[in-house]
Parts: sequence; structure tokens; C-alpha cells
Amino acid sequence: MKTKIIATIGPASSDYDTLSKMAAEGMDVCRLNFSHGTHQDHLKVIEIVDQINITQKNCVAILADLQGPKIRLGTLEHEEVTLKAGEKIKLVTYEVAGNKERISIRYDAFATDAKAGDQVLIDDGKIALRVVETNGKDEVLLRAETDAVIKTYKGVNLPDTSISLPSLTQKDLNDLEFLLQQDIQWIALSFVRSASDIHLLREKIDAAKKNNKPGIIAKIEKPQAISNIEAIVEAADGIMIARGDLGVEIPMEQVPMIQKRIIRLCQQKGKPVIVATQMMEAMISSIRPTRAEVSDVANSVLDGADALMLSGETSVGKYPVDTIRIMQQIINQIEGYEAIYYRHEMPYDPSHPRFISDSVLYAACNMAQSTNASALILVTHTGYSARRMAAHRPRARLFAFSGNAFVLRQMNLLWGVNGFYDSSLDQADKLMNHLNDLLIAAGQLHKGDRVIHVLSTPTWSKGNSNTLRLGEL
Repeated sequence: MKTKIIATIGPASSDYDTLSKMAAEGMDVCRLNFSHGTHQDHLKVIEIVDQINITQKNCVAILADLQGPKIRLGTLEHEEVTLKAGEKIKLVTYEVAGNKERISIRYDAFATDAKAGDQVLIDDGKIALRVVETNGKDEVLLRAETDAVIKTYKGVNLPDTSISLPSLTQKDLNDLEFLLQQDIQWIALSFVRSASDIHLLREKIDAAKKNNKPGIIAKIEKPQAISNIEAIVEAADGIMIARGDLGVEIPMEQVPMIQKRIIRLCQQKGKPVIVATQMMEAMISSIRPTRAEVSDVANSVLDGADALMLSGETSVGKYPVDTIRIMQQIINQIEGYEAIYYRHEMPYDPSHPRFISDSVLYAACNMAQSTNASALILVTHTGYSARRMAAHRPRARLFAFSGNAFVLRQMNLLWGVNGFYDSSLDQADKLMNHLNDLLIAAGQLHKGDRVIHVLSTPTWSKGNSNTLRLGEL
């Protein structure tokens, strides 16, 4: 399998037995959603994943998803508030027990940031209201655009409003402090609006002075992020196309082409890209996905996603293991289609510090295509060569060796990468033969296979990839 599977972990999947079966069926990355659960809940999952990696000799990675500045309504006097189209209601920034007159919104600057005509969407866009006026302090008057039934604590989206909330809330900072005490391979930042949001999180991570630093995944779910997408891709280590909130914040018919555009941009920049939300949502309660969901999974593979993410299907659904298995079957089917391979782009910036290395990796991919090589074999210390090579989408199998277990797990998110640990990689003498022997012994390659090695000389640990060797085992 080349396209990876990310599974959100929750009450339906947080025990050892279920997680072990999910890993065996093809789960590559566990997502911990910090919108739910306690630190102790998440720590338990982290420890179980570590055990599974040891017992199954896997490299399952962990992606921690920070909640971000999610805007929600406050409490209600009764179970729900009913509005007719055209009726007016106030959203207020002070705490009240909500009724037909007013409901509190947990966004202190709402009355300052909102302006007349702005649309306000509640409960994933099911309810639409329009701002009539604001007092600029603590109250905003809105008109219901349709009949509406409003319930407590529902999420609020503000597609027309320039939100002044910080990208990292106090809760996020507390969660980040906990995460930086663990071995977490990836951290997802919610509601990214600009590259500066990424830079702020990276400063926090760098300040922890960890040897193994988690990569940053920018979640694209705001219209401002689409406007700043190139700078965000450049600043982040990876991208998640969070189609749920994105499809509420912008016209939903724009989402498919935005998905294709972002995937293409990430491939050009050598950054992994995740397609997320409602991939197989029917399997929360059904043993089978809908045909439309099968097509959605298939088209995301065809588009070139590094990974597909499951949310409620595996966190609270009835069939988390079956969901992984069926998604794997769909991926396997589509990966037999030739058009998804060899989308390699020539390095375009000679001034880039990685230009020579990138050129070597590009040449390796070209060579693999022209010689019909069975495998590309990389040696990497940081995972950069694996990320760049994966972005070229070679059909040849991609084996990445590293002496750093953290890097191996981090690479498990990357399209097509099969990671192997070896502590003797600093012994440059006969290194290529050594790697060949390991892969033959593992049953991954066979005598007579044509392979391409990519490494640095004179020693792999110093400098970037600068050497190619084509040969037969």
C-alpha cells in the first residue's frame, strides 16, 4: 500500500485489542483529537501504540490534533430554541441562559469583529443567520435565513468575518506542553489563517529543545487559508484538507477543485497532504460504506493524497476495524491504476539549499521509471529525502532506512514509504550490499530485482543525497 490511513482514536477504538487489529489491517497513523478526552486518556493510547509497534514491529505514528479557536454557543434555558425564517435573535458575548431573545457566544470580540451583512452558520452550516447590526461591544442582532432549531454548545462558523482570535488558545498551549513531554511525530494546528500561525507554533516547539521535534500539519478549513495557501504550504511540514469546516466556510462546490489544487501544490513542494472528513461516514453505524463514499476515497487516491483520514468512523463508530479493512481494499484497487504514478517535478530553484539533493532525488525517480526498477532504497537521517522522493510518486517500492526510530515513525505518514530501522548505517563500507541483504532477508526483494540506491558519500550522516547507483541484486 502506498496511500496511508489515519484513524482518529476514541471510545470505540482506544483499547489494546482494537488498536492492534486496526494496525494489522492497515492503520498507519493514530490521530488524537484534543477537542475531546483528557491528557490521561491520550497518554493511555500513546502507550498502547508504543506497545503495538514493538510487538508487531510496526512504525505507527501519532498525530495530535489541537482544538484551536473553535467558536461555540453557550447554554440554553431549555433543550432547544426554535426560530422561524425572518425572526431575529441576539448573540451576546456575556454569559446568559439562552432563549428566543438572546444566546451567548463564546467569542469575546464577536461584536467588535462582526459587521452588518456577515453570515453566521451554526451546527456545521445547518442553520444560517445574517448580521443585522452590532453594538460594537457585546451584542449582535441577527436574522434567521431559514427555519432553525438551535441546541446548546453547537459550533459556529463565521465565513465573512475577520476573526481576531489567536491561533493557539490557552487550552492549546496546555495541550502542547503535555504533548512536548511525549514522543509525538506530528501536531496538527486547527483553523490556520496565515503562515504566521505556523511560525508561532514552531517557536513553541523549538523552545522545548527536543532532539526529535514533531512536524507541523496545517489544517486548511478557513477561507483566509485558501488565500494564503502557498505561504502556508511553505511554512508547514504538511497539510490537512479539513473538508468539514472548509465546506461550511466556503461554497461547498468549490471544495473538490481546491482539494486537487492543494494536493498538487504539496507535491511540488515535497510536503505530505492529508484528505480528511466524512470519507466513510456511513460506517459509523453501517457495516458498509455508501457507493458515493467509495468513490470519494478512490478519487482522493487518484488526486494523489499522501493519507486519508477517518474521524467518527473509528473514534465512535461501531466498526472501526472493518472501516480500516474496507478503506485498505479501496486503496489497493485504485493503486493498480497507472496514472497515479510518476508525477515528478524538476527542481526549479538553483539557489535553494537543497537543490543538489532535490536534483539527485528527481533523477532517481526518472531512472526508476525508465528502467522499470523494482525499488528505490534511501538512507535518511531527518526524513527529508523520503519526503521529497514520496512527492514524486514513484511506482517502484520506496524503502527508507534510518537509525532514528522517531524519524521512521514520522515517515509512516508519507505516501509509499516503507521504513526500516538499522543502527549500522554510519558504516559506509559495503552499505548498499548490507541494505540489499536486509531487504532480501525480510522478503521484500528477491535476487534479480533491479534497484536504485540513493545516499550520500563519503558518509551518509554528513551532507545531502548526492549519489545514485543502479544495479541488480
